[in-house]
Amino acid sequence: MNPLSRDKLVDYWRLTRMDRPIGIYLLLWPTLWALWFAAGGPPSLHVLAVFVLGTVLMRAAGCAINDYADRDFDPHVSRTRQRPVAAGRVSGREAVGVFVVLSLVAFALLLSLRNAYAVALSVPAVLLAGSYPFAKRVLSIPQAILGLAFSAGIPMAYAAVHGTVDWGMATALIAANLCWVIAYDTYYAMADREDDLKIGVKSSAILFGRHDRLITAALQALSLLILLGVGLHDGRGAAYYAGLAVGAGCAVYEQWLIRAREPAASFRAFLHSHYIGLAILVGLALDWR
Repeated sequence: MNPLSRDKLVDYWRLTRMDRPIGIYLLLWPTLWALWFAAGGPPSLHVLAVFVLGTVLMRAAGCAINDYADRDFDPHVSRTRQRPVAAGRVSGREAVGVFVVLSLVAFALLLSLRNAYAVALSVPAVLLAGSYPFAKRVLSIPQAILGLAFSAGIPMAYAAVHGTVDWGMATALIAANLCWVIAYDTYYAMADREDDLKIGVKSSAILFGRHDRLITAALQALSLLILLGVGLHDGRGAAYYAGLAVGAGCAVYEQWLIRAREPAASFRAFLHSHYIGLAILVGLALDWR
């Protein structure tokens, strides 16, 4: 088949989950929190464009390497068996090539900022993105690696704005995001728990067991409490706290969705999770209008 045929391009589009933007939102919102906090309001258009496009590219790259890593597992999971690599429409070598090319394009975008510190921080970001898919073989809670990968843009945002990093603020935002990621990716893992148990893939849903609802609720609460502390430290106003309140309401709704631990409802809770991050971002934006 011609590698540039329409069918092949569609397979690449699906490989990188561009048809399912939920991962872009979940990666983008906390990165934008950090940009708004670092810049004390809206960042420059150049910085904003680099981080938005870079987020899209790196999420796509992460999906490609994830499908390469899971090429022997995905055919045995009902929800993933039709992914391009699992179905044999895209080879493992092609998936790795897509990961490399997209990562290099994202790196080139970052270079346009002419910021050595931000560039240096991109190295562990790429390593985390590439290593998470393999963590499911060895870690009982691979979602922690995902949380770190999805937080890599936070210190980079500070570096891009200031040329240095306020590690106190950045660490607090990373901690809040890490708790949030583990919570919502546990919803995702709850949808696949039975299949994962059969094929030997590790996940937080398996680790937490019958305590999954309690632990995800606690993680969401801790995330929001940390963000409350960040807002108080930074002198945020009513709009920011209203965003946190809306986020808390979203978290309660998600707990209601997973009340029976049904796979389809758990997946809906995962899809809904990005509204928490969006509510916080909207609150931040309105607070600095």
